[in-house]
Amino acid sequence: MPSKTSSNVDAVRNWLLAKHPERTSIAPDEDLIGSRLVDSLSFVEFVLTVEEASGVEIDHEAIDLADFRTLEAIERKYF
Repeated sequence: MPSKTSSNVDAVRNWLLAKHPERTSIAPDEDLIGSRLVDSLSFVEFVLTVEEASGVEIDHEAIDLADFRTLEAIERKYF
């Protein structure tokens, strides 16, 4: 049975995959911004998705892009 953290990270991964139907997987260490899975137009929605999945309110004024660059970084910071 997956841990709660894994299922929450899976919710973020599934959101990304739904936005990119040409993809079937995303590695935990893949650069989400560098690979254009998250771009400037989708970043706010992406942050809201992480907030919803984690239950953590993210201070939008103090966002560090490094915390959103990979699924590993997101898990480390918000789960």
